[in-house]
Amino acid sequence: KNMKFSTLTLATTLLAPAVRGFGLVPPAASRTAAKGLMRPFGLASSARARAYASSSALLASCPKLTEPQGQLLKDVDVFIFDCDGVIWRGDSVIANVKETLAALRSAGKKCFFVTNNSTKSRAGYKKKFESLGLDVQAEEIFSSSFAAAAHLEQSKFLEKKAGKKVYVLGEIGICDELDLIGVPWIGGPQDEGKVAPMQPGGKVDHDHDVGAVIVGFDRHVNYYKIQYAQLCINENEDCEFIATNLDAVTHLTDAQEWAGNGSMVGAIKGCTGQEPNLVGKPSPLMIDYIAEKEGLDRSRICMVGDRLDTDILFGKNNGLKSLLVLSGVTSEEKLLSDANEITPDFYADSIADFFIKETA
Repeated sequence: KNMKFSTLTLATTLLAPAVRGFGLVPPAASRTAAKGLMRPFGLASSARARAYASSSALLASCPKLTEPQGQLLKDVDVFIFDCDGVIWRGDSVIANVKETLAALRSAGKKCFFVTNNSTKSRAGYKKKFESLGLDVQAEEIFSSSFAAAAHLEQSKFLEKKAGKKVYVLGEIGICDELDLIGVPWIGGPQDEGKVAPMQPGGKVDHDHDVGAVIVGFDRHVNYYKIQYAQLCINENEDCEFIATNLDAVTHLTDAQEWAGNGSMVGAIKGCTGQEPNLVGKPSPLMIDYIAEKEGLDRSRICMVGDRLDTDILFGKNNGLKSLLVLSGVTSEEKLLSDANEITPDFYADSIADFFIKETA
């Protein structure tokens, strides 16, 4: 009866000689070492169980689209699509997007396209859609460059800040939209290639009549533009700081991700200590405009995007359904990870899955 070993005692007895043999611990510590060797196996098993349980819970709350008609299409009248990573990557249209959009329209669904990229105006994006062979109307397109102009119009910039102008740290899309509502601007492409004077006594002279600074994505950003923007915000009375978006990365080509407008906004935040007024996703400005203009029921609108912190948050914060596609910046691993706190209603590999063949 004294020879009845517990599982732990037996394991300790078997492992101790091996531990001593490799010289890892002195003989007196062999029992402790054996217990220590066993402990990680239990922890690893427990961690795997927790990870599996967590992933299972996320899958339950965020199912992959497998039966599009029953899961999604029957409950949605309007689709709002992000563009980069959903419709195209860089200058390449994503596979089967053209056919999917045509099928949605044939099924009586309305489609709108909302992008945080401010480099083009709505007219500029219309040309891009056409260049990719996609039939999209100008009134279906909403860009953050448009949102910046709409924000100034809604806030009555011209009336409340008579004689003031806007400094643009960004590209021509913002400037074109400002022209459409008659708001004067400086900067933008005009400041491309300008160099701040760094010699002793050198300084950048800025316009004291700038009443707002708009920071949008700028492929030609330079130190002169950053200095000019911070002078306007820091030294001009009641100068508003506006950001078209805070995207961390963007798609300039289909080969890799590129630093997004968040890097440019971050530079201005860093030297002014101010938070910008955000007009792009996930701000409600664009959905408020679309829903009011079109008289839409938000409960029957689905936001489709590739970013959790802009597209999906935009949907969730504004009473819309949401679907994440894996054709852009977000991986399935990131979506289902413990660290992710933003959960769409559904996810799919791409919008082509809206019309996958369903099994009987």
